[in-house]
Amino acid sequence: MIVVKSTYHKRALFLRRYNQSMGEPKFSYATWLRDSRRTYGLVGTLSGLARGTYELLRDSLPSRRRLRYGDLDYDCDHRVDTTWSNVSFATRVREVFVGRGYQPTDPFIFREMMEHVPADLRGYTFIDLGSGKGRALLLAREYPFSRIVGMELLPELHSVARQNIQCLPPEEQAGFELVCGDARQFVFPPEPVFLYLFDPFTAPILTKVIANLERSLSDNPRPVLIGYQNPISERVITASPRFGKISGTMQWALFGLKPEA
Repeated sequence: MIVVKSTYHKRALFLRRYNQSMGEPKFSYATWLRDSRRTYGLVGTLSGLARGTYELLRDSLPSRRRLRYGDLDYDCDHRVDTTWSNVSFATRVREVFVGRGYQPTDPFIFREMMEHVPADLRGYTFIDLGSGKGRALLLAREYPFSRIVGMELLPELHSVARQNIQCLPPEEQAGFELVCGDARQFVFPPEPVFLYLFDPFTAPILTKVIANLERSLSDNPRPVLIGYQNPISERVITASPRFGKISGTMQWALFGLKPEA
């Protein structure tokens, strides 16, 4: 376990130094196209682009744009920027390519889900893959997590999340770690994990993320919980031999390790 922990912290330190030295990472359309064709095939890739383009154009209509300002209360109360309303058009175009658009976590739904967590969260690391502007990371401060980690693919959203965290007192900032990168490459830490997902990926990508988590558990058994808001692809998790559903509604699902796992 000591070796695993050392390896994780070395990689985390490398990622922090890499981001600091290289500046903001760039989203690569060529890499996306190559990965998408490998995962979905040419027809699936073109179909996904068509759906995403339709949603982008629809959300640009005046009637839809007004709906984008319905999530401002949290930002006004906490003086942060986690809203969907001011996401740039360029970022929304990139969201078409990654297959999921940014949407901030609803505080009421998040807290409702957390009320059903059957564990003492002291000692757990909160991990949000697809962390966007960081609203779920900020909400996680309300619970006794030992550390809060966010990973976001799009550099623009990652940069805003960093600015939000920098608004916190220095002693709170020390408990956060933000990384810009591909969730499929995420190295899960050796301590107990609470993995939070707000439907950030399509099912094939989520399958790879869960497979990585399963391998991490095989190397280093420990408690793991998964909180999944807007659980469109929850079948990926229920198909895992490791995880069973603890509780849920139409808006969220909570998973834990099966007794035999």
